[in-house]
Amino acid sequence: MARATVVGAGPNGLAAAITLASAGVETTLYEANGTVGGACRSEELTLPGFVHDVGSSAYPVGVASPFFASLPLGRYGHRWVQPEAAVAHPLDDGTAVMLEHDLVATCEGLGRADGMAYRGLMREFVGEWPALVREILGPVPHWPRSPLVLARFGTYAVLPAATLARSAFRGERGRALFAGLAAHSVRPLTSALSAAVGLVLGAAGHTTGWPVVEGGAGRLTDALAAHFESLGGVIRLNSRVQDLGALPGAEVTLCDVTPRQLVGMAGERMPAGYRKQLQSYKYGPGTFKVDWALREPIPWRAKECLRAATVHVGGTLEEMIASEAAPWRGKTAARPFVLLVQPSLFDATRAPEGGHTAWGYCHVPHGAEGSMLEAIEAQVERFAPGFRECVVARRVMGSSDLEAWDANLVGGDLSGGAMTPWQMVMRPTPSLYTTGMAGVYLCSSSTPPGGGVHGMCGVLAAKRALEWM
Repeated sequence: MARATVVGAGPNGLAAAITLASAGVETTLYEANGTVGGACRSEELTLPGFVHDVGSSAYPVGVASPFFASLPLGRYGHRWVQPEAAVAHPLDDGTAVMLEHDLVATCEGLGRADGMAYRGLMREFVGEWPALVREILGPVPHWPRSPLVLARFGTYAVLPAATLARSAFRGERGRALFAGLAAHSVRPLTSALSAAVGLVLGAAGHTTGWPVVEGGAGRLTDALAAHFESLGGVIRLNSRVQDLGALPGAEVTLCDVTPRQLVGMAGERMPAGYRKQLQSYKYGPGTFKVDWALREPIPWRAKECLRAATVHVGGTLEEMIASEAAPWRGKTAARPFVLLVQPSLFDATRAPEGGHTAWGYCHVPHGAEGSMLEAIEAQVERFAPGFRECVVARRVMGSSDLEAWDANLVGGDLSGGAMTPWQMVMRPTPSLYTTGMAGVYLCSSSTPPGGGVHGMCGVLAAKRALEWM
């Protein structure tokens, strides 16, 4: 039987291991930490009984992942929990613009003119959602199976999000909604291709949704690990790999790490030219994150915000443009865009009776050391007066804390590398998953299709390795 080794048990490493084991390859997975999951884990960070998602928390791309959907994860205790609405975006007038599951309902909340514009923009992507997902999460490069859908998507996706928001919508509500979605790109909203993520995440809200995982994010990766083991796979925890040459012999080795770690593990085995390319790989902005244990739900002025697990706390389009540009200039925003998730509103297992959990983070310069706690909480308080009085405990994690917790979060970068136009496609180099070392492949979010919990980086890398074996 052919043998394979996978280094790193994040979602992509687990996906690669499952793909190999499903093909009959004897696969061993090595994980440096005492549990699987990478940045998809849950812990009691603040007080006993309060379960926090330490990394990711809401999964619009995860629930849409064709790979995850193909697995019997429910057999191992995994369950998606769908909030009543996908996303809420509060405004200073005391209302919130909502990304509803229903496209028509979302349009009604934008007013007549902008509602018609939003419907015209999103209708085809919603109607052709399975085809669009297949294209954007497919191998790079590939022959499009739905070229017309991909062509229409590309027409808008290449635009700066700010340009598309201003041209498509006349009012503040439509512009703010789209800007909040596009801010997940971790790109300046005035830069090319930043609209792509806004389009994808908007369409996801109307189709597969923005769910959380019942019991915490770690339940998802626990289920992936259990399925891998059911296929005969072996997981070795607390097994940090520092030298690829020290691993037991195997036909292929797949690494769920970023370029920086791969350079260190490969040593002199790595061709000099490839090492030079990896050393020039660019990482993106960092992150400052706060987890809260709450005595009651966040007291949003706009009560509609209690219908969504994900809340975009960013105000107007212009404010979000300023916020998302600042980290790229080495600065922090006075009024940062805060991505906030409040899962316990829809999952009672996250906190003791009557209690709640939430987290919020903002983008900061790569590796930034300063605190954004006051700025983040001021933004939440702006739209939810009395919020701080609900907090019974908090835990803050800056960029260096996040990297210490998970080495793949280099400088606090949650995307496995800067989402520049070049690195969105040629990631981390034009050779994609191959490394110039026979049988060694990269399978992390530093490869296509990039960041997000969907497992497809691991799947596509494993398929490439199986072709070679």
